[in-house]
Amino acid sequence: MSIEAVRAHFARFGMEDKVLEFETSSATVELAAQAAGVIPARIAKSLSFKVDGKAVIIVTAGDAKVDNTKFKGFFHTKAKMLTPDEVVDLIGHAIGGVCPFGIKDGVDVYLDVSMQRFETIFPAAGSSNSCIELTCAQLEEYACGCKGWGDFCKGWQEEA
Repeated sequence: MSIEAVRAHFARFGMEDKVLEFETSSATVELAAQAAGVIPARIAKSLSFKVDGKAVIIVTAGDAKVDNTKFKGFFHTKAKMLTPDEVVDLIGHAIGGVCPFGIKDGVDVYLDVSMQRFETIFPAAGSSNSCIELTCAQLEEYACGCKGWGDFCKGWQEEA
């Protein structure tokens, strides 16, 4: 899976031309913010975890960190991130391009409330040099396997 899978996903909504590709890497929050010309907090990072043997993605604002207590309270297990190989095998994208679009079936996606303070956010689009600008409502609508919004993170409330 790749940026082509993401473009195909967005083609169903007439949005494939909204996927942005950069000449430089956007594989980290900082690099993505530079490439998109926005503050790092507006980058929607997709973090991959294993919960009960299944892949789960939590999409958060770029300045948020997963709060282990909140994670355990919601999922009833300790937060365990996927290895790079597991990310490719279970999600379908490589680290740096992980996003909730064009992913493998059976992956549950949760959206963190830390993104709701922005009019638009910039999740990756399947490669380490791509993204797409979406509203939070669009992110919820277009994300594969979206289970809704939750409060999974800390650290972002101090920033604006």
